Amino acid sequence: MKYDIFAPLDRRNLYLTGLSVILILLLWLTFVQPVFALTISPVRMEISGDPGQTLQGELELLNEQKESKTFYSSAQNFEARGESGAPYFLPDTSKGLASWIKVQESVTLKPDERKTIPFSIEIPRNTEPAGYFAAILWGTSPPQTQGGGEVTIGGKLGVLILLSVSGETQEGGGLLEFKTEGGKFLTSLPITFNYRFSNDGSQRARPEGRLKVKNIFGGTSAMLSANSSLGNILPKSIRKFEVVWKTKSQDDFDEFAKVKQQYIKNTEEEKVEGFFGAVRNEWKNFAFGLYKAELDLTYGQEQKTAEAQFRFFVFPWHLLSIIIFIFALLGIGGWFGLKKYNRWIIKKAQSGKFQ
Repeated sequence: MKYDIFAPLDRRNLYLTGLSVILILLLWLTFVQPVFALTISPVRMEISGDPGQTLQGELELLNEQKESKTFYSSAQNFEARGESGAPYFLPDTSKGLASWIKVQESVTLKPDERKTIPFSIEIPRNTEPAGYFAAILWGTSPPQTQGGGEVTIGGKLGVLILLSVSGETQEGGGLLEFKTEGGKFLTSLPITFNYRFSNDGSQRARPEGRLKVKNIFGGTSAMLSANSSLGNILPKSIRKFEVVWKTKSQDDFDEFAKVKQQYIKNTEEEKVEGFFGAVRNEWKNFAFGLYKAELDLTYGQEQKTAEAQFRFFVFPWHLLSIIIFIFALLGIGGWFGLKKYNRWIIKKAQSGKFQ
């Protein structure tokens, strides 16, 4: 009779390992909650001022937790990194817009309490005309100041402040690229257009305009907003914008069409994925043939213009393959039916019963 002397040890190790995992999960659920359930509004402020002026503003905090919480404020400069438009926070708060912001250091909110917090921005008299960018951040821990005026960000929420200091500035930049995501040959809607825009000036720039999609006959198939998110391009940076053609006859500038589009969006969440889901989508949002996308933009205080065109071809092969398959079945069935009918005619004629 053989005994495995390691079996009890393995079971014990397995038991201890499982117990450790459970304890770790309990500790994580107890202490590692989301940073805080806090709502801040608005999420972005675009303001302007003169050198030497003090600006006043307000933001609103809402404590969504079931207990009272104290939130601590801090200000952080940010700049553009990459082309996504996401802010990159800078550690040095001893200069720039972050050092001009004055806001109370902390606030205690009861459960579900909402409170308006005032703040001010004191623009120095010798400030050069340009764009300055910072965020007023709120967290559950006091800001930890390091050497050189650096503040650790950690997990915080905040409102972005985009300040334009008035004066004579230079505007520069323009449209760098315009194309469809996925190339020139596409299968169906939705179709995503990408355009890259450069801002070489000292102020933020916001391109606005329309993207018109025309079919091969020159008719308008869709009218899309070129910057529905109202995104800005920070100075000395490039940003990539996405415009999505979701449904046929889409018009982002028609209020009734926008309501209809929202309804379609809500109902389409239940669509079946896979091949037949693609067939259904191509049927409901049928697009076929050569299309031309025309992008028309305006930007800057001088309302400069930028234009671009891009041609692409849509071939809904999922739907067409089903249609071809159905016609093939009908053709084969008709051929066999005709052949059978001919044999019946010949048989009748040979038997002398056909008159």
